[in-house]
Amino acid sequence: MPVPRTFTFDAPGDAVRAAELRRVKALATLVLAGTLVLFVVAKLLLPVHPIFGFVAAFAEAATIGGLADWYAVVALFRRPLGLPIPHTAIIQSNQHRIADKLGEFIEVHFLEAAPVEAKLRQIDFASFIADWLRDRKRSTDLARFTLRLLPEAVTATESSGLMNFITRRITSQLQAINLAPLAAGTLRAFVEEHRHQGLLDDILRAVHETLTNAETMAMIREKIRAELPTLLKLYRADKFLVNKMVASATTFFEEVRNDPKHPFRGEFDRMVLSFVDRLGSDPSYAGRIDGLKRDLLARPELGDLARNAWANARSFIERSASGESQVLQHHLAGMFMAAGEALAGDSELRAEINQGLVAVLRSFIADQKSGVSSFISDQVKAWDMGQLLSLIEINIGRDLQYIRFNGSLIGGLAGLGLYTAEFVLRWL
Repeated sequence: MPVPRTFTFDAPGDAVRAAELRRVKALATLVLAGTLVLFVVAKLLLPVHPIFGFVAAFAEAATIGGLADWYAVVALFRRPLGLPIPHTAIIQSNQHRIADKLGEFIEVHFLEAAPVEAKLRQIDFASFIADWLRDRKRSTDLARFTLRLLPEAVTATESSGLMNFITRRITSQLQAINLAPLAAGTLRAFVEEHRHQGLLDDILRAVHETLTNAETMAMIREKIRAELPTLLKLYRADKFLVNKMVASATTFFEEVRNDPKHPFRGEFDRMVLSFVDRLGSDPSYAGRIDGLKRDLLARPELGDLARNAWANARSFIERSASGESQVLQHHLAGMFMAAGEALAGDSELRAEINQGLVAVLRSFIADQKSGVSSFISDQVKAWDMGQLLSLIEINIGRDLQYIRFNGSLIGGLAGLGLYTAEFVLRWL
């Protein structure tokens, strides 16, 4: 048999309420004793004057009423005078039934879907979250708490094999990507935004700088000199040819760079678009790109790079969690605060978050309300009834004692009324 669960009551007003209860109980008992004494005295004085008959009738009925209500109040909590009278100690005798009915009542009336949803919709969860995150101290504490959990999460990820699973999934997803259409679409957007013309300008500038470089010109001159006949070498034709080539090329590059509508730019557009079309439709291009992707993913250097990156990230997280570095904590705190600011300024997002939380909590409460009912019922069944009765008496016993006062008064008036009616009927 389970041991009743005990608990203490030390609310701020418990001592005051207990003292008041004792005072009212004593006063009600004094009233009962007083009506009994008054009844005896009135009965003794009845031969002296008929008025004492009315007093005796009032006192007799008041005493009976007070006793009846004393019995009723005591029977709620315990057996009057310790006697095994049926239908007494009502709360103790029905502890399990009260527990079951209390749990059922809360499940049916308090956790019903409609009132729960209505109450949830009154709460602005998103604004609370936004205000909470916008507070610097709270965001800093949250960042510190998150950092304390990260090393354990990293260790669990490694030991559980989750990293291998994630790596395989990422690799398989990358293998399944058809890069040719993706590359073609990216290049087409690049061309439509005319960003390829800027690339052309950069290429022309780089070629111009290369051709005008002294070392480059010397290399070209040596190459031309090696190909020229001996007679032309004597007349330094190699220098003339290099100068003419560089001058012509430089002039051409300058013309293209300074003229946005130069015909060469149009040819460059057509060349790039043609390449984009072939890239998106030619199977040979797709095969080459796919082969390049497979070769790249299969290279061990890529795996080493991923492992090194993970090891560096883990080391950085561990140093941040130990307090050696504050960079990640400051970054996380700033990120949380920025998220709070963004959420506070986006009413639509807050409405969506509130709606989502209401749906989740409503479903959760609907699934768990029977469990809540069982939990409440089990808790009430496990309570120590002596302590529970003390708690009830301390909080509502004072009002129950006033039932005894009312019983004495109402009983006395009823007895007086009946005696008066009897007295009148005797004289008629």
